[in-house]
Amino acid sequence: MIRKALPADAKDVAPLIMEAIGLDIAHSLTGAKEYDEAVQRIASYFVKSQNRLSYENVVVATNRERVVGFALFYHGSETERLDRPFVEGWLQRTGQAPVIVKEARDDEFYLDSLAVHPDSRRMGVGKSLLHAFEKEAEARGHDRVALLVEEENVKARRLYESVGFRPDGSLMVAGHLYHHMVKRVPVLVP
Repeated sequence: MIRKALPADAKDVAPLIMEAIGLDIAHSLTGAKEYDEAVQRIASYFVKSQNRLSYENVVVATNRERVVGFALFYHGSETERLDRPFVEGWLQRTGQAPVIVKEARDDEFYLDSLAVHPDSRRMGVGKSLLHAFEKEAEARGHDRVALLVEEENVKARRLYESVGFRPDGSLMVAGHLYHHMVKRVPVLVP
């Protein structure tokens, strides 16, 4: 089942977010240098509103017992506003602003991250989460969806291509090369 995330999902979703974004990107957002600290900070942002990692921007896939996957998304034009809490956190801790690469373009509904728990992979959960992401874009009136996939993540790229995403450039984020991929989706007419 796919549903909107709740703050209570933080304990299950934060490690999955960490798996999806990796320590380098987690550090650029939260300032955390170690895995456990990064997961803890991700969870602290997840339970709050009005930031990139907020439960407000997440849907989760569940089985009867627990969360088995998530998709996190927002419109590219919202990036600066959603990243402001990370900048403020860095400034409070270090007195310096972080370098956060803008991943999403202003004209696209952006899939920031997606991950499925290892014991639930190859069961269609990822495709279901992608479908939920596209349906949300349609419902909000956005006809262009996009995502980044790390150059070395061939399995994920194949999944995205299998549902219609096509390469549209590349971007360096936290020292890693990512392919920018896009797809057109129909817009629901009221």
